[in-house]
Amino acid sequence: MRPVTFGMNISIDGYCDHTAFNPSEELYDYFTGMMDDVDLLFFGRIMYQLMFPYWADIAKDQSGTADENRFAEKLTSIDKVVISRSLDSVQENTRIVRSNPAEELLKLKQQPGKKISVDSVSMLPELITAGLIDEFNLVVHPVIVGKGRLLLDVGSLHENLNLKLVNTIIFKSGCVAHHYLKQ
Repeated sequence: MRPVTFGMNISIDGYCDHTAFNPSEELYDYFTGMMDDVDLLFFGRIMYQLMFPYWADIAKDQSGTADENRFAEKLTSIDKVVISRSLDSVQENTRIVRSNPAEELLKLKQQPGKKISVDSVSMLPELITAGLIDEFNLVVHPVIVGKGRLLLDVGSLHENLNLKLVNTIIFKSGCVAHHYLKQ
C-alpha cells in the first residue's frame, strides 16, 4: 500500500492559520523536497481554494522568489484530488470527488505509486479514525496565534493516536519540523 502523509504548518498553540506564518527560504526548500516522494495531493475544498489558483499563478508567471517559484512548480505539477460537494471546476491535473473521503483515500492508497499527501484539517479526524494516515509532518512556527482553525477540534478523536518521532529539524527561523510515524 502507498503511504499517506499529513503535513501542516501550525503555531505553538496548535492553530493552522497560514496568514500568521512567514515561511523562510529554508521552509520552502523543506516542503519542496518533501514533494519529491509524493505523486498525489489530497485536499479538502478549503485548503484547495487557499492553495489554488494562487500557487498555479506563481508557477505560471514566475512571480515569486526563486524558492517560491520552485515550490509552486512542484506543487502544481503533482496530480490532485479535492473533496468537495460545492466546487464546479478545478485546475488541470485535479479531480473532484463529491463524498466519502475516507473511502476514496483507501482506494487511492491501494493503487501503486509514491506517497499521497493529505492537506486537509477538516477531514483529519475522519482519516485518522479510519487508520489511513501513516505519517505526520508538522512544522511548528515560533508564534502564538490564539485564533483560527485548530489542528484538531476538542473531542474530534475518540482514542489517542500514538506516534513515533523519527526526525526533527530546527530551522534558523526558529521553526521546528517534526516527522512522526504511526505506531
